[in-house]
Amino acid sequence: MAQTVSLSATAREKTGKGAARQARFQKQIPAVIYGHGRATQPLMVDALALEKALMGIEPESTLIDLTVDGKKARALIREIQRHPLRPDIIHVDFYEIQADEKVTLKVPVHLVGTPDGVRNAGGVLDQVTREVEIEVLPEHIPDRVELDVTALKIGDSLHTRDLTIPNAVILTGADLTIATVVPPRAEEVAAPAAEAPTEVAEPELIRKVREGEEGEEVEGAAAAPEAKAAPKAEEKPKGKKEE
Repeated sequence: MAQTVSLSATAREKTGKGAARQARFQKQIPAVIYGHGRATQPLMVDALALEKALMGIEPESTLIDLTVDGKKARALIREIQRHPLRPDIIHVDFYEIQADEKVTLKVPVHLVGTPDGVRNAGGVLDQVTREVEIEVLPEHIPDRVELDVTALKIGDSLHTRDLTIPNAVILTGADLTIATVVPPRAEEVAAPAAEAPTEVAEPELIRKVREGEEGEEVEGAAAAPEAKAAPKAEEKPKGKKEE
């Protein structure tokens, strides 16, 4: 059965963004209550009391005994708005219900057990759907729906049609997959280490043979071309004496 929590609220006369900011500054959360033919009524709820009431419950499937300025009403939480950057609640929608009228709401699906394909084959359990929509009288609202996955092998799945919710009509499609067991993920093969670059042998230096030491080499550049022979001294004409 659904849990029930008690909460108090006061009517809120001022509306709009400015009034909402002022309420939050005073540690009050802007809220509204509607449903069962009543006009939408703006409310304020103590922030600390609301956070405490929501601890450890499933908000959408929890009955709220809401007291508004001394008048009691039974309600469900239809929506909780939170700050985009912080977990702070900034607005709450309450929906009034009657004991003899069925309500439509979503309830969470909790998986029970460890699948055979996980225990014995290393598979992975994947929960595809985490809540289903039902129609039910307030007194029969479940806080959650349990689904046994113990028998699942690799490749097996369970669907909405496998759920059993006493005194409720399941509105979610029967073929919707709730949970499945998939094969183990293949281990990534490590890429082979890059081979070290092959060292390129340096070219041998050209050596020249020293004169008179045939076969003996010394380091140096290529042999320079031989020097040209010096020109012969100019010969004097014969038959003339030097003066």
